[in-house]
Amino acid sequence: MNKQSGFTLIELVIVVVILGFLAVTAIPKFLDLTDQAKQANIEGMAGGFATAVSLVRAQWEAEGRPQNTTGQNIVDYDGTDLILTIQATDIRPGYVVSSNTVSQNNGATLGSDFTATNCVDIWQSIFQQPPRLTDSISILNTDSSLNYLAVKSGSAATTLCHFYLKETLSKDVNNDFAEPIASALTSTGNSFTYQPADSSVVVYINNNNK
Repeated sequence: MNKQSGFTLIELVIVVVILGFLAVTAIPKFLDLTDQAKQANIEGMAGGFATAVSLVRAQWEAEGRPQNTTGQNIVDYDGTDLILTIQATDIRPGYVVSSNTVSQNNGATLGSDFTATNCVDIWQSIFQQPPRLTDSISILNTDSSLNYLAVKSGSAATTLCHFYLKETLSKDVNNDFAEPIASALTSTGNSFTYQPADSSVVVYINNNNK
């Protein structure tokens, strides 16, 4: 007759304790790696964005600061006509504000005609294969293919485009991504800002959504 063997209760308890210990030590490390990946994502996008803005300005300077027939600063960047800032109070010329396809007045003076639509247009125009983004929080919550949210703040020289990594935005009671409030634009999620007046790009790491 074959003798049956199995685990004793003590052996099972030891296995459960070991698995629990591994879970306690491994999960925080995994979460930390997730946060690091989100941080690396936004920092990489910000670096690429800043480089592209500099390349646009350099090309415009190299071509002798070209203008179109209406006196707007413009440059053909990789096949796309880009509208650039014009000289004004605290605004330096030659930084991208839109492509030439925006239906509004292009926002070259960073006035009221510069909106979140410009931020989206800049993103899509200076990156060759940009991740998808929107300036609508409702669309962000219904289209799973979108990865970023664009928000505009300020006016004139203080105009900023905020670009948020979707997965780091806070969520509301319905578990939908919540639009950043005006008073906390740089303390919500992982984002970077672009200031067309002087081309500065600044990264903000918050990791709100864990």
